Order: sequence, then C-alpha cells, then structure tokens
Amino acid sequence: MYSELSKTRRFQTPHENLYRHRLTAIRLLNDSAENRTFQHPLCIWIDADACPKAIKEIVFRTSKRLQVNIVLVANQSMRIPSSDLIEIIMVPHGADIADNKIVELVKPGDIAITGDVPLAARVVEKGGLAIGTRGELFDHDSVHGRLASRNLMEQFRSAGMETSGPRPLNSKDIQAFANQLDRIVTRILKQK
Repeated sequence: MYSELSKTRRFQTPHENLYRHRLTAIRLLNDSAENRTFQHPLCIWIDADACPKAIKEIVFRTSKRLQVNIVLVANQSMRIPSSDLIEIIMVPHGADIADNKIVELVKPGDIAITGDVPLAARVVEKGGLAIGTRGELFDHDSVHGRLASRNLMEQFRSAGMETSGPRPLNSKDIQAFANQLDRIVTRILKQK
C-alpha cells in the first residue's frame, strides 16, 4: 500500500510539478529543435555552460526589451526566466557537443554568445555573428585572426610555455558586452 501511494504522489508538490513541466519542455525542445519556429527571425544562441551569469542576464533583458528569441545550449540544467522567447536545449556531457548543436541549428544572421573562438569561427562560417563574453565581435573580418592567435597560444602551452589565462570578467567587460550586443541586435533588427 505504501509503495503504491508513493508512486502516485510523484510530482505532487508545486516545485515537483514545475520540475516535471520543465523536463517535459526540455525533452520536447530536444526532439523538435530542427523544426522550431520563432516569433522573430533573429535568434541569439548562448553557449550556456561557460557563459557568466552576468552576461546571460544582459541577454535575457535584451530579449525581453527587443522581443528577440534566445536558445541556451547546455549540458547541465540551469535556471532561466519564464518567457516564450527563451528556450534551453540540453545536450549530453562531452567535448564540443553543445558547440556542435549550436552550429547545427544556427541560421545565417543569428548571433552566438561564446568565449570559444573555434565555435565563433564555425558560426561565422555559417553566416552568423558571434559576440565574446567581453564584447568582442567575431565576424568575417576578425574571426580568422583571433583563431590564429588562439591556436598559436595553444601551441605555446602544449610546448610547455606558461601563459597567463584570461583575466577575470570585470564591470568594464560586462558594459562592453552590453554595448556590443545592443549595437549588433539593433542593426540586425533594422535590416530585417
């Protein structure tokens, strides 16, 4: 009797119901990612696992203000605002799986938010733009130079040379990101 009650009470609290609905929504998104239709032709893709919270919050506010669709791609669950404009796609853990999903689904004219230069290069190759978490714009003119610099530094590190990593994100970086995002999204929306 007790085991039957515990089975029927599953997902009965409000928190559990919300969790069940989010899992269902994530499952549906993963099943129909290629067939999604958005309210607006522009979509912002976020490489969400490594994206700082402050950057995601700026993108969420931009989405709400300009009515732009956002898709976060992550291999772990995360809190997102409740909005018809914001979706999350969960991918399995593994190297470059989230990156591959973004590249698979990005359309020409879309924007990707990432600190990963190789991902930015792949998005640009498909006709999109990428914005780094410090406000760097990756487009046809800049991405190949950045990729070459990144590859050179990686060769130095693999040869045993010690290089410093990126400095911590600061308020100037966050402001530079917000300005770049606003500038690019506004320009794209005026064109469409």
